[in-house]
Amino acid sequence: MAQELQKQGDLEGAKEAYLWLTDNQPSYVATYYHLGKLLITQGEKDAALAWLNLGIEHAKAAKELHALSELQSAKLELEYEDD
Repeated sequence: MAQELQKQGDLEGAKEAYLWLTDNQPSYVATYYHLGKLLITQGEKDAALAWLNLGIEHAKAAKELHALSELQSAKLELEYEDD
């Protein structure tokens, strides 16, 4: 649902849906990636970094290597932009 809202241009609705998912399904690691990327597009880089870091922790704990790789890549991209 969050991705559909985002595709329709409802970024605030998508953000709320992602936040709901982090509260209600914290083990669904992909949420942290999508929320982080959304926050980056909204210029909320500090918040994006915090969510990406939390997603990295969850991905490591769950041994979800593909998700971990995507989260780390998004984090590096964000940090690179800030340099």
